[in-house]
Amino acid sequence: MAHFAKLSKDNIVEIVHVVDNDVIKDKDGKEQESLGIAFLQELFGGQWWKQCSYNKHFRKNYPGVGYTYDRALDAFIPPKPWPSWNLNGDCLWDPPISYPDGASHGEYRWNEGKQGWDKVE
Repeated sequence: MAHFAKLSKDNIVEIVHVVDNDVIKDKDGKEQESLGIAFLQELFGGQWWKQCSYNKHFRKNYPGVGYTYDRALDAFIPPKPWPSWNLNGDCLWDPPISYPDGASHGEYRWNEGKQGWDKVE
């Protein structure tokens, strides 16, 4: 199955649709993104569609609603969780201070005002 994200005029993901692989194959059996886009435009309208990869084989991340498609990076980027966080090479957001070593996921939460991690009580 092929996946396509419908984008707003501001490149924000509005919805992700699944399309049968046969829809995106040309007469030689080669997958073509343009065929999927044409199919979805005819079915749902909308000008801006981008193919995405559930397994992250291309365009860095599998998008969800609210993600941004960055044309320069040819990547889907999740919403920025905090103003101080920075985009890394995988197009994910990193805090300015690493998560505490040895801590379990959810044991700490980011405190933007303090610019550090608070232990969850």
